[in-house]
Amino acid sequence: MVFDAITIIKKALAECSGTQDVQLTDGGEHADLASTVAFGLAKEKKQAPVKIAQDIVCALKNNPELVQQGITVEAKGPYINFVFGSAYVSAALKAATQPGYGSLPKKETRVVLEHTSANPNGPLHVGHIRNSIIGDTLARAFRKAGYRLEVQYYVNDMGRQIAIVVWGFDNLEHEQAEGEKEDAHIARVYIEANREIEKDPGITQQVDKLMQLVEGGDAETVKKFRKEVSRCLDGFAVTMKELNVKHDRFVWESDFVRNGDTKRVIRKIEKLPQARTEENLLALDLAEFGFSNKYVIRRSDGTSVYAARDLAFHTWKSANFDRVIDVLGADHKLIGAQLQCTMKLLGEKAPEIVHFEFVSLPEGSMSTRAGKFVSADDLIDEVTKRAFEEVTTRRPELDEETRKEIAGSVARAGIRYDIVKISPEKSTVFDWKEALDFERQSGPYIQYAHARACSILNKAGTFTECYDLETEQEIVLAKKIAKFPGVIEKVVAELRPHLLATYAHELADTFNTFYHYEPVLKSEGKVRDRRLTLVTAVQNTLKESLETLGIDAIRTM
Repeated sequence: MVFDAITIIKKALAECSGTQDVQLTDGGEHADLASTVAFGLAKEKKQAPVKIAQDIVCALKNNPELVQQGITVEAKGPYINFVFGSAYVSAALKAATQPGYGSLPKKETRVVLEHTSANPNGPLHVGHIRNSIIGDTLARAFRKAGYRLEVQYYVNDMGRQIAIVVWGFDNLEHEQAEGEKEDAHIARVYIEANREIEKDPGITQQVDKLMQLVEGGDAETVKKFRKEVSRCLDGFAVTMKELNVKHDRFVWESDFVRNGDTKRVIRKIEKLPQARTEENLLALDLAEFGFSNKYVIRRSDGTSVYAARDLAFHTWKSANFDRVIDVLGADHKLIGAQLQCTMKLLGEKAPEIVHFEFVSLPEGSMSTRAGKFVSADDLIDEVTKRAFEEVTTRRPELDEETRKEIAGSVARAGIRYDIVKISPEKSTVFDWKEALDFERQSGPYIQYAHARACSILNKAGTFTECYDLETEQEIVLAKKIAKFPGVIEKVVAELRPHLLATYAHELADTFNTFYHYEPVLKSEGKVRDRRLTLVTAVQNTLKESLETLGIDAIRTM
């Protein structure tokens, strides 16, 4: 497999060059892998990169591990190119036919990954689900890479928005409409409560009082907050199930007030040289670290702010996990950076943060407070409807239930892939048509390639597995298959799930090109055996790729 080859090459290059930074990259058209290490060594050795590359290649040619793996090496100007031979291709092909292909060795590292964590004051909207899909894809990749992982949802059950919801249920008409989801019901009450606050700012004092009562542990108020938040989470659960998103644990913000962790963190912060107290308001002056705004920890009325409870939560995560990862929207960049800075000042493990820009629809921006948003439920319903129409056009002979089942899988694939294929730091507009295009860069396109591989194997009947490939198209496809474990490793190392989406599409493309040029079912003898073996490896690798992307690897479309 390419992942093993990379390890061997890295080790050999490090020994020859004297540096661990061997600068490996894709070899493009000329090689499977290439190294630009000669450029980095030129200044140190006071030699031309071309000469350094030639010397390293001379030393590598006799490396027994490279020879054993059938890896040839040559200098192309200042570049050191590596080409994998037939032994490597055969071994990779054999590995790719095995169940669970791409899984990496089990690791003892404990990882906690927090994603979604939307405020429970209304349905998840299109902006939220990019968080969910990025987080869930990363979680699947971490598990595929062998890590001990826990996926958490941090429940904000104490903030002002929840207090407004509770005030609304206490003071407004709030009967749940027939068939209305819990989260949609809560959003309706929240929106109406905000309208009342705009008309009568005095209501704000009542909201503040609710916040003081819940932090003080008033039993009746705590019960009210917990009840409405739980109902909203029940609504979220339905949406996330439709998107194939899973959490292992829901961690409640209020628990860190109840157990004293928030007070303990505040006491530690008060002792920091950056702490500033004025009329009981506590804040951190982080100007020396480049922050112009003070980081408020406690209000003047003695109640803690979200940041204090978030610090308590992250202190707990720091103590219980080796690697802490948060998926947050771009609007959280400032508070995320302040959190990281403060955790370091407290001597705790700072989280790694994956910031993402928001996904939107052509309809425009979304605001729960103003009641202007497209819910994720609406998006799922619309995409499923369009997917059903597409499946019906393509497969009218199937019964309605089967078409609905396929449409559900195709809709999930369309949404998840269209959102995750863009690198997190780039904003994107969800394109209905492109997301469901079976012929373009979409989830259904990859599903269709998988279904085609299944169809070929179903028609083939029995054959003898053969791993000795010969033609250029066969070898190109096998080498693309071999890259899958390395892609998984890179996704978890760099926290960039779009790399897996790109790989899955490239594999589907490469398979379709192979299928176009190389007859499979019409070939005979050993040629037929090796091509069917290759199709088996493609089917298995596409299946593992799709499932790691949270997409159903359906066998017919």
